[in-house]
Amino acid sequence: MKLCFEDICRKEVIDMTSGERLGFIDDIELDINGGSVSSLIIYGGQRFFGLLGRTDDTVLTCGEIKVIGEDIILVERSQESSEMKSTKKRRNSLLSLLK
Repeated sequence: MKLCFEDICRKEVIDMTSGERLGFIDDIELDINGGSVSSLIIYGGQRFFGLLGRTDDTVLTCGEIKVIGEDIILVERSQESSEMKSTKKRRNSLLSLLK
């Protein structure tokens, strides 16, 4: 099955173990040397209308993906990866609050 990035972004991600709706894919991490996708990233939600930044992003490795269906992507996260991982540096400038 071949999917373009736009098709992947339209699928909702659900954790199989908890039933939690994680959101939609926003970005991918590429392994340039290996020529493959290393992980999928779901951006964190905004805190207080975006004035206080946003929550941490969810990073899903390709090994955690179990099923890619018509509408959803089912993942099974390990215990240590079920906590949110930050893919951004903490910035407290005015520009970061406006993003």
